[in-house]
Amino acid sequence: MTQPVTLPLWAFVLILLFAAVTFASHFLFPSVRWFFRRRAERVIARLNERLQKPIEPFKLARRYDMIQRLTYDPEVTQAIVEYARDNNVPENVAFEKAQWYAREIVPSFSATAYFTIGTRLARWISKSMYRIRLGAFPRAALEALDPNATVIFVMNHRSNMDYVLVTYLVSRAGALSYAVGEWARVWPLSAMIKMMGAYFIRRRSRGNLYRKVLARYVQLATAGGVTQAMFPEGGLSLTGRTNQPKLGLLNYITTAELTDRDVVFVPVGLNYDRVLEDKFLIAADKKGARRFRPPLMTVVRGVSWHLWQRITRRFDSFGVASVGFGQPLELSKFRTGVSGDLTEAVAAELMDRIKAVIPVLSAPLVADALMQGATSREAVLEKVQAAIAQLKDRRMVLPRRDAAELVDDALRRFADRALITREGPTLAITDAGQDVIAYYAASIAHHLGRTSQDSITK
Repeated sequence: MTQPVTLPLWAFVLILLFAAVTFASHFLFPSVRWFFRRRAERVIARLNERLQKPIEPFKLARRYDMIQRLTYDPEVTQAIVEYARDNNVPENVAFEKAQWYAREIVPSFSATAYFTIGTRLARWISKSMYRIRLGAFPRAALEALDPNATVIFVMNHRSNMDYVLVTYLVSRAGALSYAVGEWARVWPLSAMIKMMGAYFIRRRSRGNLYRKVLARYVQLATAGGVTQAMFPEGGLSLTGRTNQPKLGLLNYITTAELTDRDVVFVPVGLNYDRVLEDKFLIAADKKGARRFRPPLMTVVRGVSWHLWQRITRRFDSFGVASVGFGQPLELSKFRTGVSGDLTEAVAAELMDRIKAVIPVLSAPLVADALMQGATSREAVLEKVQAAIAQLKDRRMVLPRRDAAELVDDALRRFADRALITREGPTLAITDAGQDVIAYYAASIAHHLGRTSQDSITK
């Protein structure tokens, strides 16, 4: 037993390696995981003390456990069997596909990343780029909501800044779980977004198996009380107007089986004096293709110019970014008055409430005046004053500044971008500015009665 044994060096190294792995897996890793788990629990406990809506246990479940729960869900299991039969593949192959979909969808939420990095970064980006203004805010109605209800913020989609701006503004209320499109499924952005609690959606997927996995995740999250944020339009507005709503996610939510909690939709309207992607969106609309990728060099030049303006202290923000909150829609109460399709009725009502609280800002007001034929500062001011008087009668939340001040500010910004020209007292929209001015005017055209009622499509 005590006799020495001679081994080749490679065998001795291999034995040490196996011993180290065994020690780590049985003693070290569990201790490390326990240490970080306890630390995370203490962080979450402190956060829940100051949040209006504590972080739901559903969001804190281990990602592996959530993937397993989703994959073995009875409805998903039935979809796996149907997929295997329809595609003539073994059920284990269909099961692997469903599990792959689940891994793609299920986020890996980190409360530390969300509240110590995400919300602080959102606050800095929002305030460094825009002057933030709160529009309509029905405080009494929002404070009267059932604290046990699942709250879902439903928003119009103007810019990719929407994610950042709303995350900052509701950071004291709780953690939002966004439905994010395929544009974000690139490394390392995808990992960061999943840590923030977002889940990915393949909007072009038509497979029944994928839709069932996605539907069950959304329904389980809704039943678990997860606060969510969604864009029913399904993508950025290419024209400035609100798009027709897509019914997929809304249908998953309205058909979810909830036993002990209600669903409350909070309409949110967003608007900007300057949408960073405006010209790219307009170009995409002209091409008739929703998918657009800004040229790399264009982005690099734009970012470089912006940084240079900041370094030289010539940057004066991109104007105002404003968010308005509408009257909440409680699904249980709304359901009782609907005789037709519930999802279509909810979508129509939510879009009406969203459009009602889209903020009215200086750039859209001046753009509307220019589109109505104003060719001088005085004519623009006259039309802006008339529009403000019209909107005051409807108790709209309007810009705080004097009409003359906001007209001068918007005209200066349009001129700096070469969207308009000034020759003495005469104003003229440039060829490059025609589409851009129309884009900003369209964002408030419905307030002024200049657009027809949007319809709903599936």
